Amino acid sequence: MKKYFLSISVLISISSFAQNDARRTKVMQSANQLEQKVIAWRHDFHAHPELGNNEIRTADIIAKHLQSLGIEVKTGVAKTGVVGILKGGKPGPVVALRADMDGLPVIERTPVPFASKVKATYNGQEVGVMHACGHDTHIAILMGVAQLLSAMKNDLKGTVKFIFQPAEEGVPAGETGGAERMVKEGVLENPAVNVVFGLHINSQTEVGKITYRPGGIMASVNDMKITVKGRSAHGAYPWSSIDPIVVSAQIINNLQSIVSRNLNVTENAGVVTIGSIHGGNRSNIIPEQVEMLGTVRTLSAEDEKMFIQRIKQVVTKTAESAGASAEVLIPYSNHYPVTFNNISLMEKMLPSLQKTAGTENVRLKAAVTGAEDFSFFQEKVPGLFFFLGGMPKGVNPLTAPSHHTPDFFIDDSGLLLGVKALANLTLDYMDLPTR
Repeated sequence: MKKYFLSISVLISISSFAQNDARRTKVMQSANQLEQKVIAWRHDFHAHPELGNNEIRTADIIAKHLQSLGIEVKTGVAKTGVVGILKGGKPGPVVALRADMDGLPVIERTPVPFASKVKATYNGQEVGVMHACGHDTHIAILMGVAQLLSAMKNDLKGTVKFIFQPAEEGVPAGETGGAERMVKEGVLENPAVNVVFGLHINSQTEVGKITYRPGGIMASVNDMKITVKGRSAHGAYPWSSIDPIVVSAQIINNLQSIVSRNLNVTENAGVVTIGSIHGGNRSNIIPEQVEMLGTVRTLSAEDEKMFIQRIKQVVTKTAESAGASAEVLIPYSNHYPVTFNNISLMEKMLPSLQKTAGTENVRLKAAVTGAEDFSFFQEKVPGLFFFLGGMPKGVNPLTAPSHHTPDFFIDDSGLLLGVKALANLTLDYMDLPTR
């Protein structure tokens, strides 16, 4: 069992942060004054969501806000991304703060007056568009942090880079985008970033709460395409065929043994899911080919490597045992690494979150098998990613609408803590005697 103890660096962090109570009070007061503006921004973005790589209106509002604060702004990063650079009055590290901007192809069903009525075209189909994962709150929170920190510019011990990222949820077919593209375009350079912080609102965590995890907090994701080829025959004479449907059923069952028999479940979780299977077009014809699409989730780079190797082995050998053949493409169209919280950084900054929200409101959480492309930033520089409560108080988290659904709902009162947490993480990191 892995245990996390208070190291000397953590004790230094606690001591350093305790000396900044006056500044922390100033941050709290400034954030309180900004709360209604942050909520208004959130409502506006929620009513006008835009899909990945199409966040044109959103980016324009962000850029104009940052420019009004005297922040150096670069637009068109990774197509529609916005980057703001705030240079403090004193020397110090470069701290990056990230918010994702895109909505989802979901028709909204919530009763709020600012519900989305937006329609758009996605992969050739007309779809509803909704901020069904809370990215509207992330944008509004970071805009609030930018205003708060810009007012403290002369006292900042370093530089803040505000990264407003497009296309976290993916891009239309044939396009590139998101954090991976931003990294390739140099968003972590000029000036070089020392550390990156990010958050994600959660509709099943009560407002006022923060949850965190050292190490892997969200899974890597690889999608896959499996093509099984057999021999066609009349459905009345199956012995004349090599039935790819039966072989596919065996492959699906055998893939589950990777999690149950190859993964050390005492250390990490993992998922192998087949979400689509297609073969044939008549009840009395055994087809020649079956295609399957699936997703693979792991919580460490080592497990990811093992899963991919075993998937290829299970698929091809199962098919061969039946006289068929099979091909595996993994990743097929997308891949996100593990969202991995640098353990040393997590230890150093945990006291900052605890002093901001109250120790009783900051809780260790289990890892999540969902994925986040914030992980591409964390591959390059130490990063910390945490979850922010957005569920109304008194609601049962088991019945609260989940992310990516038409009924997804966030209580506005959760946004204020997000502003305070990101601002204090930035200032407290800049104050660390050793980084």
